[in-house]
Amino acid sequence: MPTEIKVITQKYLMSVNCYLVKVLSGYILIDTGLSKKRSDLVTELETVNCKPGDLRLIIITHGHLDHNGNTAYLRERYDTKIAIHSGDSAMAESGDMFKDIKGLTVAILRLLLPLIGLSRYDSFKPDIILEDRQDLSEYGFDARVVHIPGHSKGSIGILTRGGDLFCGDLLVNTEKPEKNTLIDDSAELDASIEKLRTLEIRTVYPGHGKPFQMELLMKNDY
Repeated sequence: MPTEIKVITQKYLMSVNCYLVKVLSGYILIDTGLSKKRSDLVTELETVNCKPGDLRLIIITHGHLDHNGNTAYLRERYDTKIAIHSGDSAMAESGDMFKDIKGLTVAILRLLLPLIGLSRYDSFKPDIILEDRQDLSEYGFDARVVHIPGHSKGSIGILTRGGDLFCGDLLVNTEKPEKNTLIDDSAELDASIEKLRTLEIRTVYPGHGKPFQMELLMKNDY
């Protein structure tokens, strides 16, 4: 059976995607977007009649603020659990996407983001720590975790049995499919892209931009 995926796109100076996946026992939400778009996200959940108890799990692809603005809030509202990779759990618990990260780009972003109303997010302690190849079937989701560091140390993708990959911010497709320019480790990012090329993937669902076919990744040199 094809995976039923609702793309929830939030726009605020940038465009960011959350993905609501229908499973037999309810829903899985992948990333929670910007806190400034909280009411829009809740409206999207209400549109499909998602109530407390229906949201089986919130999966966070990485610890950055544009993907975590509503995570703590939604856990309380929908009585659900949060899952994230161990590599980004420190970001989640501090609410600081630059936790333990240094460099000129980070220093500049620390100064600029508060000016546009983006700096920190409500911190949270994850309920579940995810690792590479972890099976998610116990949550009614026929999918597994793929660790794809590079954009952040704990970046993950979620690969369904049907070949749909939710890749977080490893790849973006705002104008064309390409690797993200905000990089924690360029060698790891390139290795993660090569890792994806070895997997059976049909469609890629990025954190920013439109879904695209995996064949584009296979053809292009990133």
